[in-house]
Amino acid sequence: MLTQNNLSKNEREEAVYLLEQSMGFVWQASLRAAAELGVADRLTEGDKTAEQLGQELNVDGVFLQRVMRILASRRVFHESPDGLFSLTPAARFLCSDHQHSLRSAVLMLTDKTFWLPALEITDILSGKQVFNHLFGMSFYEYWGQDNLATGENVFHAGMSSMSSVENEVLVDCYDFPQGATVVDIAGGFGNLLLTVLRKNPSLKGILFDQQKVLAGNRLHLLGDDTRWETVAGSFFEATPSADIYLLKYILMDWSDAQASQILQTCRRSMKAGSRLLILEPVIKEENNEPGRYEIDLLLLTSFDGGRARPEQELADMLTHAGLKLNRVIHTPSYLSIVEAVLA
Repeated sequence: MLTQNNLSKNEREEAVYLLEQSMGFVWQASLRAAAELGVADRLTEGDKTAEQLGQELNVDGVFLQRVMRILASRRVFHESPDGLFSLTPAARFLCSDHQHSLRSAVLMLTDKTFWLPALEITDILSGKQVFNHLFGMSFYEYWGQDNLATGENVFHAGMSSMSSVENEVLVDCYDFPQGATVVDIAGGFGNLLLTVLRKNPSLKGILFDQQKVLAGNRLHLLGDDTRWETVAGSFFEATPSADIYLLKYILMDWSDAQASQILQTCRRSMKAGSRLLILEPVIKEENNEPGRYEIDLLLLTSFDGGRARPEQELADMLTHAGLKLNRVIHTPSYLSIVEAVLA
């Protein structure tokens, strides 16, 4: 005969918490919908009801109200007692014309290339190549297709958008030496290098990436074309010589063997006094900010061998490449700056 064991108050709370967490994906899906539709842009004109927004966006206003309601519960948009929705400080970053718009970043981070592999994380834990199975190629092969390698490329646009806020934090946390030449390795459209050069007028920069990516660079926004140049190439073959090497979101995308190869390539072009900066999440022993574990799982699900590494593993990898970990700067974000010098 079955016996009934009543749950304690604490057990009930924990059980409900677990159920709540299991439904979290609908929140990210709602955030993506708001970004895709451009809801925030419509609210720059003033507060509106879901019905008004629905008419403007050609969607069902009743359905939209249900999406907006959960977003408002997470501080993205505000809902007044009379049903009017307005922008919150967080929602303003979804506006397309915001100087540091994160709309493209949200669209990238919720793209099917992250979403679908994450659904199959159990198979990934069993060692299966889920991304390749779903898309017929690796992550970078997918986004490197000629028809996708443009300014409208979701990945490149998303990384540029994501960097608009991150770069401000990173550059404020590092003192660049006067008159140095800085090379941004696989720097995409050059947003990080642009921020470095703007905040350090004595520096010169080199943007290093594939030619088809460099074609969309934004360095002309510096207003001084004498301070920068672009160089095409592969970080598996050779990199330009410079005083400071920037590797943002690079090593974490690759397996240990490939990441070591990238470091060795940089090492060959470094000179006495050169510094190499690894800018990515470093898994700390404790007190890891929100974002570090999440990025690590994005790497697990969509990148073959990519992961966020602890400090000691990075130190060992640097040693193997003929470099030495000099110091680690933890920023007020999920990103750290790992500084390396010649061993």
